[in-house]
Amino acid sequence: MPLHFTRRRFIALGLFLIFALCALRPAPVSATPPATPAADQAAMPPTLRVATRIVSPFVMKNGDQLTGFSTELWSSIADELHVQSQTTVAPDIKSLLDSVQNGQADLGVAAISITSDRDKIFDFSQPIYDSGLQIMVRSTGQNGEGSHLEAVLKDLFSPAILQLLGFTVLIIIAAAHVIWLVERHHPNGVVETRKYFPGIFKATWWAAGVLGTQMDEMPKGPLGRFVAVIWIFVSVIFVAYFTAEVTTALTVQQLQGSIHSLSDLPGKRIATTAGSSSAMYLREQHYLVAEYPQIDDAVKALEARKVDAVVYDAPVLQYYASHDGKNSVQVVGNIFRKEDYGIVFPPNSPYRKPVNHALLTLKENGTYDKLYNKWFSNDSGGDSASSGSGGS
Repeated sequence: MPLHFTRRRFIALGLFLIFALCALRPAPVSATPPATPAADQAAMPPTLRVATRIVSPFVMKNGDQLTGFSTELWSSIADELHVQSQTTVAPDIKSLLDSVQNGQADLGVAAISITSDRDKIFDFSQPIYDSGLQIMVRSTGQNGEGSHLEAVLKDLFSPAILQLLGFTVLIIIAAAHVIWLVERHHPNGVVETRKYFPGIFKATWWAAGVLGTQMDEMPKGPLGRFVAVIWIFVSVIFVAYFTAEVTTALTVQQLQGSIHSLSDLPGKRIATTAGSSSAMYLREQHYLVAEYPQIDDAVKALEARKVDAVVYDAPVLQYYASHDGKNSVQVVGNIFRKEDYGIVFPPNSPYRKPVNHALLTLKENGTYDKLYNKWFSNDSGGDSASSGSGGS
C-alpha cells in the first residue's frame, strides 16, 4: 500500500474522532438569569395580611384610622409594591408574633425589636428604626406632679407613716383608759369626774401631753403616780422609736426616687411589659421586675408609686414623656442595649426580598427621611392621635 495513501487514512480517521467527540460533548446549560425586582414584584399577591399593634408613635389610632411612623412607612412600601393591605390589630407583642408564626398574617409591622432569639424563628426586613432601652421615672420638675411640696406630702402620708400614726393613737387611748380607771375616784385627781364622758377626754389629753413631754399635772393617787412614771418611760422610748421610724421611712422614699442612670436600678422596683425584649433583659440582669400587660399599665404603676421606674423602648418612653406624660414623668440616662426595629416575616417568606427592595428605594428617594422627621423631630405630629400600649 502506498505510503501517502496510509497517511491520508490516518488523517481522515483523526478528523472523524475529533468531530465525534465534539458531537458527544453535552451542550452548555444556559444560566438562569437572577430574579429581578420587577419579577419579585410581579409575584406579589394583590393583598397582604398585615399584623400590627398600638404603640405610640409607631402605630396609633386617629379615629377609625391608623397612623404613626410604622403605619405610614408600610403604606409607602405597599404603594411601591402596588399591593393592598388587610390590617389586623393585635392586643400585644406575643399575639402579633403568634399570628405571623401561625400563618394568620403575611408580615408584622409595629415597633418589633430584632433579637437573636426571634431571628431563630422569624425572618426580618432590613432595620426600619434604630432603637434601644431607656429609663423613665416620676418627674421632679417644679410644676409637675412630682413637685417638692407634693412629694413631701406624699411621703408623710405614705402607708408606713400612717400605720405608725395609727399605732400612736392606740397606745394613747390605752394609757388614757388606765389613768381614768385609777384616778376617777380621787377627788382632786387628773380625772375630775367618775363619768366615762367627759372623763375619758381629760385622760386622753393628759396621756397625749405626757407622750409629747408636755405633762401639766401629776396624778394624785399613789397608783396613779406609779402609772404616770411607767407612762413617762414608755413615752420616752416610743418617741425615740417613732422618730427613728419616720426618718427611716422618709429616707427610703427619697432614695427610691434617686434614679438617674442604669447603675441606680439595682434594688429598685422596675416595671415593663410582659413578653418584651426589655422584660427579657431585666430578668437576665436579675432586677426586681414587675411585668404589666400594656405599657400604659406600667406607667400608671409608676405614677401611683407602686414601682420606682419603667424600663422600655426609648422612642416610646420619650414620646409619652413629651405628650401624655408631660410634667408627670421624665426620661433619664442614656440609651442602653441598643436594638433595631424591623418588619417580621415567617421563615423563608417570598415577600421579604421585595419589601427590602422597596424599603431601600424609600430611603434613597427621601421618603423615609420625611417620615422620620415628621414623627421624631421636636415638633413631631400625632398629638391628636390616641396613644396606646407598647411592646417590642
